[in-house]
Amino acid sequence: MFRTTPQASAPIGILDSGAGGLSVLQQIRALLPNESLLYAADTAHIPYGDKTAAFVRERVNHVAAALVARGAKALVVACNTATAAAVESLRERYALPVVGMEPGVKPAVESSRCGVVGILATAGMVESRRMGDLVSRFAAEREVIIQACPGLVEQVERFALDTPETARLLQQYLTPILERGADTLVLGCTHYPFLRPMVERLAGPKVNVIDTGAAVARRLQQLLQQETLLNPHNSGAPTAFFSTAASSDQSALFSRLLAQAVEVQPLTTEDTAASVPC
Repeated sequence: MFRTTPQASAPIGILDSGAGGLSVLQQIRALLPNESLLYAADTAHIPYGDKTAAFVRERVNHVAAALVARGAKALVVACNTATAAAVESLRERYALPVVGMEPGVKPAVESSRCGVVGILATAGMVESRRMGDLVSRFAAEREVIIQACPGLVEQVERFALDTPETARLLQQYLTPILERGADTLVLGCTHYPFLRPMVERLAGPKVNVIDTGAAVARRLQQLLQQETLLNPHNSGAPTAFFSTAASSDQSALFSRLLAQAVEVQPLTTEDTAASVPC
């Protein structure tokens, strides 16, 4: 296990295959305004949803190592697919708080009035053991419709949040869920909260939509508190953004999604590979 002694003033590392984890970053910023953040997108290999678990695990370990090398005191795997493939290996490797994503199956089942829940997810998450375990644990006596949604991640990465093509895709994925009477929808990918206004419009006012970004921020806060790693000082709380395929287009996308000027710096394959601890 790779051991380090982080300081409370050290940054939190957040990683995803692309820009989806920015939806989680927003929740962390809101709850923990004193914390500095490092955000790393493995954009050179997006999307993770159609990759093998072994490939995703290798990539997540590389990017996480680069964040730890930059002094991260905790890691947030802000991607459901990456969490399913790699969160346990990160916990084995690092003596740091590591927080992953978990689709909100439990709160969805608890809030559903009719007992029918729909989950929008990537193909990798649909096929993962983690998803099967969640459904078995929390929804064994409920009807859960798990819908793979190819193409939605790419639409968010294009900032095509309110276009006819995005609406067509969402309608295609929502129709079989709604036809079976679901009254609760889980956004099972961190990219999907950026599509929430369209999801709610197409699903209608009687359908409750759940994402878990706020719950992840609360869990991170809890772990940092346990380890005495919460930053008590407001020192400007800077955020640095990195990508394995940094470009002006990436900076523009991040800026539009966050509604603020963002410069995305390069995180090269050589950089991440050199940072992996033995």
